[in-house]
Parts: sequence; structure tokens; C-alpha cells
Amino acid sequence: MGHILGTARPGLRVQFRPARPDDAAVAVPLIYSSGPAAFDYVFAADGDGAAESFLQRCFVDGAGEFGWRNHWVGVVHDRVVAVGAGYGANTKWPFTLAAARQILSHYGMRHGAAVIARGLRVESLIRPPEGDMHYLAHLAVVPELRGHGVGRALIDQLVGAAREAGRRRVVLDVAASNPRAEALYRRAGFKVVSERRSRLANAQVRVPDHRRMERVID
Repeated sequence: MGHILGTARPGLRVQFRPARPDDAAVAVPLIYSSGPAAFDYVFAADGDGAAESFLQRCFVDGAGEFGWRNHWVGVVHDRVVAVGAGYGANTKWPFTLAAARQILSHYGMRHGAAVIARGLRVESLIRPPEGDMHYLAHLAVVPELRGHGVGRALIDQLVGAAREAGRRRVVLDVAASNPRAEALYRRAGFKVVSERRSRLANAQVRVPDHRRMERVID
């Protein structure tokens, strides 16, 4: 799929393209900002910045859920301003194998096993796609452009990609503690279909409750 222009606020044109490894400097902090509590719960085994360090490694590696090949970026005047991913249930085993390799390589066997266990606990709260779902993840916009239509343009781009892939049901998860994001998704046609209570916490962070939202593509 080639480059696509999205319309945000009047006069602001966002160009969407597949991500590249050299987008990491901006894309990785944005990916992290899409769910910092969950990322820190799973990946922050070595202190401050550990989660972003791992996400950086995965993004540049390219494979799996956090790799650059799984992401789109929005660009304004040659600057990356947004990032997001969309994928189906067919990614389950490729993503699982890539994650195991990346985790064990980054953390080592001893700490890696604990990271994998925490990741599986988070998957009971934020479940991967199944069946005919097309799942949207890691949606984020640079702070200074939030509220200017870039997020909606990003969603439209990813939903369009789902339509081209033949999918008719698009889902995402949003933290119950993030009403602004939930309001954006509602305006984009998503509805809450379930809510999962979280009991996941450690000494540093608590993962919030999450709501699953769904949109049927016409």
C-alpha cells in the first residue's frame, strides 16, 4: 500500500506510510505512551526506562508486535507525529515466537521467564485478536497535535487498511482511566462491548481496568 494523505484540522495534512527502522526515535516513545502502565508492569524489570529500552530493541528488530514492520506512522512536514498498528489473529504464533526470542535475548533466561509470565497475565486483561478480528494497537499522537484531528485520521487510515485486508470487525482496548481516548474512539464509530477488571500491580505500577471497543466496517 502506498502513501496515503489524511485530513486533520483545516490546513494540517498528515501523510501515512509504513514505518521504517529509522523512525524509532519518535515512534518508540509514542508506542510506550499508548499504554505506559501495562508496558512498565511487563517490561520494567531493570529500573527506569527499561520498558522503552526493550521496545526500542523490538522496533528496530522489525519482527513481532512491536517491530517496525507492524506499524504505520503519520508524518507532517517530514516529521513523524503519530504511530499505530493493526493486525489479525493470524499473527498469534509469529508474534509469540518473535516476543520469546526478543525477551530472552534482551533480559536473559532468568529475568526473561518472569517477563514472559507477566506478559501472559496482561494478555488475560488485554486479549490478542481472535477469529475475524482486526486489532488496533499502540495508537499515539505527539502531545502538541492531540485534539487536532491527527488521531482520528490515524484511526481512519488503520480502519481503511483493515477493510482492504477483507476484515469487517475492528477492535481495540482502552484504559478505563483514559476517557479522552475513549471519547475519540466513540466519535470514530467504536462502541464498548466489554470491560475487564484489573488486579495487576506491583510495587511501582498498577495496570488499570480496560474496556474493549468494537466497530463493524460497513
